[in-house]
Amino acid sequence: MPSTRDIRRRIKSVKNTAQITKAMQLVAAAKMKKAQDQAANGRAYAELMNKILVSLKTSAEEGVHPYFSEGTGDKILVLVVATDKGLCGALNTNLLKKVVNANLEGEVEFVTIGRKATQGLSRLRKNLIADFPIKDPAKFVEVRPVAKFLQEKFLTGEYKKVLVAFNNFINTVTQIPSMEQVLPVNPVTLGGKRNFDETSKEVDPANIPDYVFEPDAATVFETVLPQYVNSTVFQMILEARASEHSSRMVAMKNATDNAKQMLKDLSLEYNKLRQAAITNELLEITTAKMALE
Repeated sequence: MPSTRDIRRRIKSVKNTAQITKAMQLVAAAKMKKAQDQAANGRAYAELMNKILVSLKTSAEEGVHPYFSEGTGDKILVLVVATDKGLCGALNTNLLKKVVNANLEGEVEFVTIGRKATQGLSRLRKNLIADFPIKDPAKFVEVRPVAKFLQEKFLTGEYKKVLVAFNNFINTVTQIPSMEQVLPVNPVTLGGKRNFDETSKEVDPANIPDYVFEPDAATVFETVLPQYVNSTVFQMILEARASEHSSRMVAMKNATDNAKQMLKDLSLEYNKLRQAAITNELLEITTAKMALE
């Protein structure tokens, strides 16, 4: 049985831990609001651009642009977007499980953003070819080299497709690990309460508007498609950052609540031991007095 001194030490330790987790909760809450607003503001543009390009892919002539068709190689390139820091629940673990259990055919090579992704894939002995450090909050200028690297790799023809694995932000308590295809152009789902396992329906050619390109389709695609990949990858990183701060805020809140409950339990145990000690002392005094009489 622990002594009162041991329990006092544990109470002090738990109090210090609760103060730390409370401070981290407040910091994560402040970052979470900014990250959520940033992700929500860019989602409409990214989804509309994806919808238009998927429609154009169906109606475009074959070979009009390499981004509309799979590469000649049999390899797959996967960008994994995780966090730099921990203490955010099972966010990174669930994402790595999604990547490992994806059952991708052929040789798979990985590009990472975030130290947790690099460490996790290294432990799993995956083929890691590049790692990009992106500061928080993410800026489009910093993300552009990542998207450019993916495009350059895809244009070599070695990779038949390029995927991005990230945590899709739904709300503060729900973040779904997701894997979306960015190259060749494919329907992408970002945020919202949707069924992420549901395969996207094919675009009906009858519903595709009759687009007119000036000067021609190839020239327009040469400008628009790289910009589409840049903005899509950037939006996915924003979704991942919003998921990170939301998950960390919830994890730290749970840790603080658990610490408070532990303090109550320890205080109760301490009071019981203290009361038992006082009772024993009173019994000893009473017994000694009776013996003297």
